[in-house]
Amino acid sequence: MTSPLDPERIAIDLRACLGPLVRRLRRFRPDGELTLSQTSVLVRLDREGPATQSALAAGEGIRPQSMGSIVAALRARGLVGREPDPTDGRRVLVSLTEAGREGLRGARRERSRRLARAISEELTPAEQEQLAAALPLLERVAHRV
Repeated sequence: MTSPLDPERIAIDLRACLGPLVRRLRRFRPDGELTLSQTSVLVRLDREGPATQSALAAGEGIRPQSMGSIVAALRARGLVGREPDPTDGRRVLVSLTEAGREGLRGARRERSRRLARAISEELTPAEQEQLAAALPLLERVAHRV
């Protein structure tokens, strides 16, 4: 039998807890909100900067043809742009537009709002303090994984 302080048990319990939380937050999409694949591409562009479609496809682990469809949908909504690579005119870079950045911020705000409401409705003030105290620990673990 494992102890509740066994790191393996903690890891199993943490994944069992955080997995559904992340899935529920991702699943919530107001009408017209982006798909998970589209959002993932926007997040990647926001974090890593402009990239070719083939680099985006490799980073997302999908076929270049599938990435072409995702980029086309994002371009149609004005969330990404395409421009020649300044270092290699044969390549085209996909980049986030200001509308794409704002859309990403709006989606993040809505998910944060939903999570904050659940925290305030479900946890006592003392439990909220415990959760807040655990965040730096979770961040350290996340950087180590």
